[in-house]
Amino acid sequence: MDAALNFVDGTLNGVIWKAVPWFLVGAGIYFGLRTFFVQVRMLPDMFKAVTETPKGKDAEGRDLDEEYGGISAFKAFTISAASRVGTGNIAGVALAISIGGPGAVFWMWMLALIGGATSFIESTLAQLWKTKDAEGNYHGGPAYYMTRGLGWRPLAVLFSLFLAITYGFIYNAIQTNSIVEAVSGSLDNDSVTVKAIVAAVIAVLTGLIIFGGVTRIAKWTQIIVPFMAGAYIVLGVWVLIVNASEIPGMVSMIVEHALGIRQIAGAAVGAAFMQGMRRGLFSNEAGMGSAPNAAATATVSHPVKQGLVQTLGVYFDTLVVCSITAFVVLLGPAVNYGTDDIQGAALTQAALADSIGAWAAHAITFILFFLAFSSVIGNYYLAQANLEYLTDSKTAMTVFRVAVIGFVIFGAFGSVPLVWALGDTMAGLLAIFNIIAIIPLGGVAIKLLKNYNDQRRQGMDPVFHRDMLPELKNVEFWDGSDPVTRRSVEDRITARKARQEGEL
Repeated sequence: MDAALNFVDGTLNGVIWKAVPWFLVGAGIYFGLRTFFVQVRMLPDMFKAVTETPKGKDAEGRDLDEEYGGISAFKAFTISAASRVGTGNIAGVALAISIGGPGAVFWMWMLALIGGATSFIESTLAQLWKTKDAEGNYHGGPAYYMTRGLGWRPLAVLFSLFLAITYGFIYNAIQTNSIVEAVSGSLDNDSVTVKAIVAAVIAVLTGLIIFGGVTRIAKWTQIIVPFMAGAYIVLGVWVLIVNASEIPGMVSMIVEHALGIRQIAGAAVGAAFMQGMRRGLFSNEAGMGSAPNAAATATVSHPVKQGLVQTLGVYFDTLVVCSITAFVVLLGPAVNYGTDDIQGAALTQAALADSIGAWAAHAITFILFFLAFSSVIGNYYLAQANLEYLTDSKTAMTVFRVAVIGFVIFGAFGSVPLVWALGDTMAGLLAIFNIIAIIPLGGVAIKLLKNYNDQRRQGMDPVFHRDMLPELKNVEFWDGSDPVTRRSVEDRITARKARQEGEL
């Protein structure tokens, strides 16, 4: 096990993660400048977009009574949040602090703020080049914009293969691994029997859901994620209230360690930066190409709306949920940063118990179980979407689902450092592949953003049809046939007047 860990974390990640920060930070700054920092400037639009439902229009532009097909923006948000909000927020952040010190939190924040622009670009592109399956559900993602936008099918195939393996197998093993760690800590029992019971329960629940399709996945995540994330945030706020007097010192400690003003043994600036980047990418996935797969499923009137929704997802994940874990850990008992005593969920449990009582350790186990389980479901959907790009074989899908359940079981018995190291390897590779594609396609997303803003300035709810930007090629489902892209009577009148005045 030690040899495998040394090879994966020492050799592979040593090479890959020398390049990944340059890709993440460089892409985020580039897209932030080109969009005039859309990730900050259009925050109000993000909240508006996430609450929209896909109401269709009749031939006269009047609202139809029923929701029109597909998945709402909020459901697509919860599918992506299901893969984001999980062990990365509770166990991953604690792991980052355990290894890299308090400064890792600062760099997680920076990656979220910078990466918000990258998330906007990738999710907008996924909406533009989405397609529809035989059941009438939209789907898409990096593989589709790599193929349709760039004509780079070999890269699309490689990306889809890596993502299916990463999310279907490795990331799901990480979720089970963290659940087992939390349950063992709560019961003070890390026996093989406990691990086997946890593995069996998660495997059975996973099997029941993943054979039910995307609609059932959306329904589960829509219920589980907001409730459990809300419960966790409440606990975190309680900790902040109890330790209110220590908050200024904690924030100062985060910044000082991040910038090297205050050093600690084993966790210098480099360790803080690298752990912040690794755990930040694992948690919010900005630029990694995973969230666009969920973004493409939404039925919206304009691609930019899902770009905004998924950017909001990055903020919710890192600036809210991850910060709660960081504050809980840093306001808890002293941690020997940078030592061999590497802890994940157990560190969060101990910190919560120290602040508000021993019962909180059990509450974290309960919350982590459901958040991690929802991540298993969200991860599976993202993996399934990419497997469907590679093949439409039902046999292959069945074998894949069985393998997913197998890795869920495997995760219960793996070591914490090795499982997380494998996750870092795959996350880094996916980010590199995806950013290589979205850099040349960024101009397309910026044109869509201009189109969106032009309509907003004219007082209209933005609607996109592909003939608005005829230079875009291989755009399949933006021809106006989807009722949600039909304008209201009022917007039609406004648009007609604008055209007459030469504003369109």
